[in-house]
Amino acid sequence: MPHPTTIDIDAVRSAQLSHEPYDFLCASSFLRQQAIADLHHDFPDIRKPGYLTVEEVTLKGRFKTLIEEMEGSELTEALSQKFGRNLHPYPRLTTVMRHSQAKYGAIHTDSSSKIMTMLVYMNPDWQADQGGRLRALYDDKSYEPYAVEVPPTMGQIFAFLRSEKSWHGHKPFTGERKVVQVAWVKDQAELNRKKKRNAVAQVFKGLFHC
Repeated sequence: MPHPTTIDIDAVRSAQLSHEPYDFLCASSFLRQQAIADLHHDFPDIRKPGYLTVEEVTLKGRFKTLIEEMEGSELTEALSQKFGRNLHPYPRLTTVMRHSQAKYGAIHTDSSSKIMTMLVYMNPDWQADQGGRLRALYDDKSYEPYAVEVPPTMGQIFAFLRSEKSWHGHKPFTGERKVVQVAWVKDQAELNRKKKRNAVAQVFKGLFHC
């Protein structure tokens, strides 16, 4: 079976699985080096802040291939094996963000409708003092102490099983912060609800965004 042209599944397979404060992994080099330039070029020209579903953006070139591979069964199987949870029965919600606002990053666990979330970052570089670096946290009280801090640089990933203690967030950042998120959700009805809510939210952002 040929290797995918954009993602390197072995980055998931070889990543260390952490269990404290919840089950998560982080790794680099998820995106193949030969795909980086094309991914920069083909990243959607999104003007609104926040996450948009892949149905709401124009997918082209290598970025379209990336989305197809991330929604494919091979990645789902690798994560299922790594986390010991069969993710294949669950539909996937794939969203893309290009622009972050200062209000994003509040500490949360993700909604109970999600089974697993995986984030793939796609920024060329990131300064340590910029904010916007996701942290796996021990509670909802503070950004410190943290179990791990994830720079949102090209090919960096963070994946976790959602639970009542899967606290995570990042300090405020305003500006370009490219990320693709795939969430495995409980059922198709929940997936449809999430897509509808996201579409409504984007309409209001379009009305009030300057």
